[in-house]
Amino acid sequence: MTDYFEIDFLGVETAKSGDAITLRYSIGGITRIHIVDGGYLGTSDQIIEHLKTYYGAPTFIDAVVLTHSDRDHANGLRKILETYDVGCLYMNRPWLYAEELLARFETYTSASALYRKLREVYAAVVELEDIALRRGIPISDAFQGAAIGSFMVMAPSRTRYLDLIVASQKTPEAAKAEGSARFSLLRNLVEAAKNFIAAAWGEERFPADGTSSENEMSLVQYLNFGGEPILLTGDAGREALTETIAYAPMVGLNLPGLKMVQVPHHGGRHNVSSEILDALLGPKFDSMPANTLFSAICSSAKEDKDHPRKVVKRAFLHRGAHFSETEGKPVHWSRGISRPGWTSIPQADYPTEMEE
Repeated sequence: MTDYFEIDFLGVETAKSGDAITLRYSIGGITRIHIVDGGYLGTSDQIIEHLKTYYGAPTFIDAVVLTHSDRDHANGLRKILETYDVGCLYMNRPWLYAEELLARFETYTSASALYRKLREVYAAVVELEDIALRRGIPISDAFQGAAIGSFMVMAPSRTRYLDLIVASQKTPEAAKAEGSARFSLLRNLVEAAKNFIAAAWGEERFPADGTSSENEMSLVQYLNFGGEPILLTGDAGREALTETIAYAPMVGLNLPGLKMVQVPHHGGRHNVSSEILDALLGPKFDSMPANTLFSAICSSAKEDKDHPRKVVKRAFLHRGAHFSETEGKPVHWSRGISRPGWTSIPQADYPTEMEE
C-alpha cells in the first residue's frame, strides 16, 4: 500500500483551549496510530469516537504521548490508557530526577521528600503513570533525540528539562513560588487589560517575556513524511523552539521549509517571536502571498476569546501560512489518503489590528 499520513486536531471546546491530537500513518508497510495529548476529562470520549469513525475502530494504539503536565493535555488520556492496549506511553516525569536535583533545592535535604513533593505537584502525570503501571503499559522518557515511532523528539533536551523543573512555578521553594505567584497575577492583570492597535501588513509586536517553565517543558516532535517536514509543538515556548531550530541540522531538517506546523500553545503570544518565526518558517512577505507555503493549525476553543492572539495569527500569515483554527471542530491534514465528505478550510482572515 502507498505510504500515507493523516492527523486530526480535535476541537477541545471548553472555556479554555486544550490539545487533543490523533494521527495515523503508514511508512514502508508499517502502520502506526498515535495520540498526542488528550485534552480535558470529557475529551476522551471524543477521541474514542473519532478513532472508531475514522481510524477503523482500533484496539491497539502504538504510542500515547503527553507533551507536558498541564491538565488540558493530560486528563483526557486517562480513559485512553484504560480503554486501549497501548504500545508505549511517552512522557517525562520530574520526580525521577529528585536525587539528581536535590542540591538545587535549598529547603530539601532528602531526595525521598523531594520525590514525594514533585509527585504531589505533578499529580496529573502521576495519575497517568499509575494507570500505565497497573495495566502493564511501558513508559518511556521523551528527551531530545528520542524516537516515537517515526517521529523524532526535538525538544526538550534532558539538561534543559532538569533546569525547567527547578525554575518552574510548581517548584517546592517557598520564596521562589511566592515570587512566581506575584508575577503570574501581574501578567493576568496586564493580559485582561490589553488593548488593540491598528497595524499595517508585516507589523508584529510580541511581549518581551516568554511563557511558563511548564510550557517550555513541552515536547516538540518532528516527522519527515515523503520530503514534507511536520512539526508538532504542544505548548512549547521560545526556549523550546530555539532548541528545536539548533537541533534541526542534526536530524536533516532544513529550516525554513515546514509543510505543516502546530501553532504553539493555542496561539499564545508569549511562545513565539518574530526572530524565531523567521528561522522556523522563513522571513515575512511584503504582502499576502498568492499561494500558501505551509499549513499552520491552531487548537483553540471557540469560547476562549484570548486564543489565538491576533499578533500570532498575523505573524504566521506574514510568512505564507494557511492558518486554521479548531474552534469547536476537528481540523484534518493528510497526505496520500482522502476522507470522503470532508471539505477544505478557507484561509483565515487577516487581522488588521494586534495587541498593544
